[in-house]
Amino acid sequence: MDIVSGTLYLVGTPIGNLEDMTFRAIEVLQKVDTIAAEDTRHTGKLLHHFQIKTPQISYHEHNRLERIPDLLRRLQGGASIALVTDAGMPCVSDPGYELVKACGDAGILVVPIPGVTAVITGLAASGLRSDRFAFEGFLPAKENGRVEMLERVRSEERTLIFYEAPHRMRETLASMGRVFGLARELTIARELTKRHEEFWRGTVEGAIELYTAKEPQGEYTLIVAGAIVNAAVLTEEQLKAEMRRLLDAGESRSSISKQLALQTDFPKRQLYQWALELPDV
Repeated sequence: MDIVSGTLYLVGTPIGNLEDMTFRAIEVLQKVDTIAAEDTRHTGKLLHHFQIKTPQISYHEHNRLERIPDLLRRLQGGASIALVTDAGMPCVSDPGYELVKACGDAGILVVPIPGVTAVITGLAASGLRSDRFAFEGFLPAKENGRVEMLERVRSEERTLIFYEAPHRMRETLASMGRVFGLARELTIARELTKRHEEFWRGTVEGAIELYTAKEPQGEYTLIVAGAIVNAAVLTEEQLKAEMRRLLDAGESRSSISKQLALQTDFPKRQLYQWALELPDV
């Protein structure tokens, strides 16, 4: 293909398996003047594999503010630049969108060169609804922020997709159990396209049990079923208040748990445990 001067190319790269690199992506990386890479050492291995000798410049979260004006000057001077991330399509959970916006504001042509993404790859094989979905990226590292973000999407009926690192996997699953309920369905995609690729399908409760028994390893994509239509959206505190009211009205803990399990997306076992925690009056 012909490379147009003064153009920014967004080049998708493999998320694990190098054979997923497209012919078009290789050709663009060979022909542009410069490659702007999230990690030049990481991308250097990819370029070496495909015998690409195009010079690199770094562009990442920590230098983006000073790098964007430099890249814009190069593009306005007629240079062609390919933007790549460590894995997948640029601008998905990385600062690439800021450069794209700056190019748009400056009237610079931006051309996407599609490639694989963990979002779509994981969703396609998840077994969960894929006609409507919402990608939420990485959750906050701190529990309060994580729970707050999950609370915002708790009633979302679309399939939800998250990225997670292994060292935060257990905490994230615990937060999902607290906010979504242990019965919420999910698929865990691990090490997508790599040698040890794995899909696990079940519930949040099953996932917590799984990673209590074994150490999380590799990079994760979590695909979570949307909220049940017409299910009551109540917090743990609201549920306990309702349990208190029903207990005071003479209902048994077992009966209360069965009723609320039908009205919410929380499992009966979890509701019964909460009911047991309420003191007798």
